[in-house]
Amino acid sequence: MAIKAIALDIDGTLTNDEKVVTPRTREALLAAERAGVRLILASGRPAQGLRALGRELELDRYHGLLVAYNGAHVVDAMTGDVLFDQPMEPAIMRELLDHLRQFDVIPWVTEGEYLYVEDAYRCHIGYRGEQMNIVKYERDACALIIREVRDLAEVLDHPQDKILTAGTDTYLAAHAEEMYAPFRDRLSGMFTAPFYFEFMAPGINKAHALAGALPKLGIDAAEVAAFGDGQNDAAMIAWAGMGVAMANAIDETKAAANMVTASNNEDGIALALEKILG
Repeated sequence: MAIKAIALDIDGTLTNDEKVVTPRTREALLAAERAGVRLILASGRPAQGLRALGRELELDRYHGLLVAYNGAHVVDAMTGDVLFDQPMEPAIMRELLDHLRQFDVIPWVTEGEYLYVEDAYRCHIGYRGEQMNIVKYERDACALIIREVRDLAEVLDHPQDKILTAGTDTYLAAHAEEMYAPFRDRLSGMFTAPFYFEFMAPGINKAHALAGALPKLGIDAAEVAAFGDGQNDAAMIAWAGMGVAMANAIDETKAAANMVTASNNEDGIALALEKILG
């Protein structure tokens, strides 16, 4: 069956380690769009954090889709139409926030162009043995404006798509299960990077979002090629007719894939598309 859509994780997949799309990969994706294939950016990032890449790849010209918050929100990049949205309700978010306060993590919420934190100066975590300003990292990656609030519960008085927690990689590896355990049957939780563990509404993942949005566009799972590298990509890769893991992907994601391509630094997407699209 012909491929009608290409779903792409961002960090570690579409972009290289310098956070840019290489010329070869960009041209391969633009050529696919010109041939009538719809591009989908599928990320843990908020929609605001996908728009610049969407414009670079001309999703606003070819009706590409932005799948944000790990699949909680799907929007048509050309029209702005929301094709799928499944946020969390205030009561469970406030319960989650109270629970998270016993852990050495930084919780935040993104809404529109704003990144809400309780203390903009509580911003450093450890990653691979080095200190990292994680608030600046997220602000810069997603083109967000930082807003401090005295209590994050102030922005949890209405439904939100995601609560993100940032922490030192070794700390999160040791404590993520304890953080998630009381909510396992009521929320979705997953790593999106070694320093990020995120919470969404129950059942949310990238595959669930695509399964909800794409039939409205006449696209079946068998007609989708999906690329990824992280834990939050495994379900999407398993769901797609052609699931492709990057060489730098974790083992769980590789196991879900039909194909393993070269890494995000070696034009793995372009190489795979040459085989898949011919």
